[in-house]
Amino acid sequence: MNRILIATALALSASAPAWADQALAQSKNCMACHSVDKKVVGPAFKDIGAKFAGQPGASNMLAQKIIKGSAGVWGPVPMPANTQVSEADAKKLADWVLTLK
Repeated sequence: MNRILIATALALSASAPAWADQALAQSKNCMACHSVDKKVVGPAFKDIGAKFAGQPGASNMLAQKIIKGSAGVWGPVPMPANTQVSEADAKKLADWVLTLK
């Protein structure tokens, strides 16, 4: 019985990063244009994570794009500025997106 509980806990903790800040993304209205695994208006978070994974400064760069907006990286539809998102929350969101690949 204990082995089952441990295996379940390990499985849940292994998937935790993918959901670590999805609630924050939902509360900041990110999910209106993005999804974790498919393109909506903007690219899937997994695609963003894969594109910028391992790049120095990627987290800070993405955090600034969240706050200030962005254009031309993923096509003609610009991402509007999200001035309601604090720098700390933007950094959490960027760090979370970078865990998705």
